[in-house]
Amino acid sequence: MKKTKSLFILVLVLITSLALTACNSKKDAEDVVVDSGENKNTEEPSTITITHELGEVVIDKNPKKVIVFDYATLDSLDKLGVEIIGLPKSNIPTFLDKFNDEKYADVGTLFEPNFEKIFELEPDVIFVSARQSEVYDELAKIAPTIFLNIDGANYMDSFTHNVKLLGEIFEKEETVEKELAAINESIKNLNKAVTEDEKNALIVMANDGAISVYGEGSRFGIIHGEFGFVPIDKDIKVNNHGDKVTFEYILEKDPEYIFVIDRAATTGGSTSAEQVFDNDIIKQTTAYKNDKIVYLSSQIWYVASGGLTGTMTMIEDIQSGL
Repeated sequence: MKKTKSLFILVLVLITSLALTACNSKKDAEDVVVDSGENKNTEEPSTITITHELGEVVIDKNPKKVIVFDYATLDSLDKLGVEIIGLPKSNIPTFLDKFNDEKYADVGTLFEPNFEKIFELEPDVIFVSARQSEVYDELAKIAPTIFLNIDGANYMDSFTHNVKLLGEIFEKEETVEKELAAINESIKNLNKAVTEDEKNALIVMANDGAISVYGEGSRFGIIHGEFGFVPIDKDIKVNNHGDKVTFEYILEKDPEYIFVIDRAATTGGSTSAEQVFDNDIIKQTTAYKNDKIVYLSSQIWYVASGGLTGTMTMIEDIQSGL
């Protein structure tokens, strides 16, 4: 009887030990689940490293406080539904008029940023282009600064790179792909209509009475490149301000199409492009006689080429003149 009682006690002790072990294991498992949840809640926001012509930056995706010095980038961000906090307001294109609202800070001009104001705004990211390249280093001291430029000789390559990068930064990749598909299809159709008849053209900028021309590889090179117009003069030098010419030069070359950008309409001037081209020499040209002098949307071509809406407008400008 004594042995039986001892055996019973031993079994009872073993059962109790096993029960305590099971409870502790369950508690440990619960602790692991809780820790896992806490770790998820404390994950660092995802970042993106961007290498561009002027440097390299690391920023958080979906930055909230955005300053833009490039109207093409502003155009694309607006199309993608991304809000900004500041921009230069001195030459905002008409189609971006809403950014004149007081809720958007004025951060200087395209060439002269208001560094003190920008510092006060504490931006998460600043977008710039060629006009701000000389002040890039100073802006980069305030916040991560991204340089996005458009290469006239390879417009669509640089444009596509820029908008895809914006899509990645703000997680709008699907929207970007849809917009690019529509633009590429429009260019394909335009190019076909232009190249079938080997149409030739001359690109002219009117600047308050003065005129200059642009050719292949220039800032307006998309007309000859992607759109397919044969340059009437293949010897025009690539120059940001174009080659100054006379009306006699235009008559001598006598292109089928003359595409005109009115700089004065954007920067201010007393003489419009239409007034400049209303003369007896131009009236002798083939383009004038066939109503093929096409006045482009100058604000976009001069200060906002390279954005999603602007690029489609550029295509429509040319289509309307065919």
